[in-house]
Amino acid sequence: MDVLFQNVRELVERAEQEGKLISEIMIEQEIGITGRSREEIMKQMDRNLTVMEEAVERGLNGVHSVTGLTGGDAVLLQKYIASGKSLAGDLLLDAVSKAVATNEVNAAMGTICATPTAGSAGVVPGTLFAIQHKLNPTREQMINFLFTSGAFGFVVANNASISGAAGGCQAEVGSAAGMAAAAIVEMAGGTPQQCAEGFAITLKNMLGLVCDPVAGLVEVPCVKRNAMGAANAIVAADMALAGITSRIPCDEVIGAMYRIGESMNPDLKETARGGLAATPTGKALAAKIFGGAVVQGQ
Repeated sequence: MDVLFQNVRELVERAEQEGKLISEIMIEQEIGITGRSREEIMKQMDRNLTVMEEAVERGLNGVHSVTGLTGGDAVLLQKYIASGKSLAGDLLLDAVSKAVATNEVNAAMGTICATPTAGSAGVVPGTLFAIQHKLNPTREQMINFLFTSGAFGFVVANNASISGAAGGCQAEVGSAAGMAAAAIVEMAGGTPQQCAEGFAITLKNMLGLVCDPVAGLVEVPCVKRNAMGAANAIVAADMALAGITSRIPCDEVIGAMYRIGESMNPDLKETARGGLAATPTGKALAAKIFGGAVVQGQ
């Protein structure tokens, strides 16, 4: 097994030394680890991209979950964008709407691509399909966007956690947002180091985010957290592209996230026993859906 990097520092150094994009380093690592050909690996990621596209399209057409807790918000956002009244700007809200669309499809038991998890699956595609209209990437560049995201996700998964049950929502949506920011930076022409800065800036601002799903379902507040993760990613990417750096190195931010997750109260790690799940309304919704029996740890 040929592991080319184990942390962000090694990833950036290799990319800089070899004059390659981070996405290319990740592709080479996949080849080394799996033993598959470049063509096979690219085809698989192309299929993942297609799943993401179909999920966004379905969500933008309007879906609702069986519980009725989520659905239709992606459509509302697109209508608001079309009204010309938005304050945040069309690109940012388009990313938010497409992130929401993906997670509404997940909540409606549709097919999505976990990036890095199902509960955080909206951030990467949401940002990708929004900036697509700004940067006009080729299909290959869109696939590379996913490899860049994956490179940072690989580091987090192997040095911290991408599990809400282990590290809270900071580990899921926080990681997804950082992955998206790094990939946005690369697609926009940023350097490997700027990709790392984008990730670090993003995750720093999501540290401590708890996982408190109402009724134990990946709906409330998960869908809207993906929306905020997408917005965070785009702003952080712009900051990195502007030359702003994180005073705390990327790997240290990831380490801090891990330690915060380890010290987090178990009630705030996907158990549906704390946070928003423990509010009067959260408990009432759980009782309504499950007749008083909350399904924990989903």
